[in-house]
Formats: sequence, structure tokens, C-alpha cells
Amino acid sequence: MKKLVIFDLDGTLLNTIEDLGQAANYALERNGYATHSMASYPYFVGNGVRRLMTRVLPEDARDDENVDRVLGDFIEYYDEHCIDFTKPYNGMPELLQDLRDMGVAMAVASNKYQKAVSKIIPHYFPDIDFVAIEGQKEGVNVKPDPSIVFSILAKTKMAKADCLYVGDSGVDMETARRACIDSVGVTWGFRSKKELVEYHANAIVGNPIDILDIVENGIRIS
Repeated sequence: MKKLVIFDLDGTLLNTIEDLGQAANYALERNGYATHSMASYPYFVGNGVRRLMTRVLPEDARDDENVDRVLGDFIEYYDEHCIDFTKPYNGMPELLQDLRDMGVAMAVASNKYQKAVSKIIPHYFPDIDFVAIEGQKEGVNVKPDPSIVFSILAKTKMAKADCLYVGDSGVDMETARRACIDSVGVTWGFRSKKELVEYHANAIVGNPIDILDIVENGIRIS
């Protein structure tokens, strides 16, 4: 049985795409650039907000000065509006409660900047005592660099074999692979099942409740 489950945030615990897209479009419009449809944003996110700003800008406007300016406007807006439309995925609150009742420790590892993560997670999951809530910090590489996972393992003093990483993207699966821990890809998030397969997810699930069986019984290799 796994003793610790580390969750990605965006596209795994919470559907944040509307708030991310609204904030990005606000920043683009404020700086005179064309905006994008909400349907485009699942393919822009996943590597932190600076990379998000780089991707949404026109190719000929992606210099550091432009990215810095648009990023500042994004953060200003997102800090105030990050919980306007965001909501947990169906079944996720129940999964977290079941894991809590089983005595399984839980943590969050996100490429979203730390201030936003620290606001969003307690807002939506006030009854869950996460052992670590980790977002992007200055000077620490974003996922798929495994540093954020190693930080959580050090805080919890958990062995890698006792840990399960849950995420919705190739970035998440690669993070788990580099950290040498088991991974579960979820299909309700921002990226496709095909991407999860390509990045060698150890298991893929379509419903949060399916994670309970993996936590209790391990990943079955067919």
C-alpha cells in the first residue's frame, strides 16, 4: 500500500483552465496582443506561468522584456481572480477524503507559482491536511525537473517505493519517471490519453475512485 500520494494541481485536482485563460487574455489585451479561445489554453499550460506567457505571445514578440511585462499583468489579474471559475473535478473531493480516512498522506506538486497554489488549495480542500503544498519558487526548476518531488519526499521522510504521483500530462509522467516513483495518468485533465501513454504512465485512470485501488493494491502490469 502506498503511504503518500503526490498530486499535480491544474488538470488533476482542479479544472483551472477558465481562470488561467481569462488572466492570460487580460494580459495580452492590455498589451495590445490578440487573445486566444479557451479551447486553446489546455495546450499552452503545464510548464509554469512564464512558459505560458511565452506560448500565448506572437512568435516575434517573445523577447524577455515582453514576456516580463505580460507576465506581470497576468499575475496581477490572476492573484485576484484565480478562484472565479476554478472547480474540483467530479469525484476528487471524495477521493481525497477517502485517502485521508485511510491514513494516506497527500501532497501537491505544481508548476503554478507558490502564492497562487497556497491560496487555491486551502480554498477548495479546507478539510484536507496536505503534508506539503508546493508550487513554483524562484531558483527552483519547474517540472519535469524532479526537484519539487524530492523536496516533498525529504519533508515527509517517505521512501520512493511508498509514493505515487498523479497527474494529467506528459510533464507529470516525466517528473515521476525522473524521480523514480510510480505514476498514474488521469484522462479528465488538459492533455490526451495518447500523451500519457507516450510518456510512459505506469497506469492510466478515467475516474478518481480508481486511484484508491492503485493506492491499496499497487499497479498491475498486464
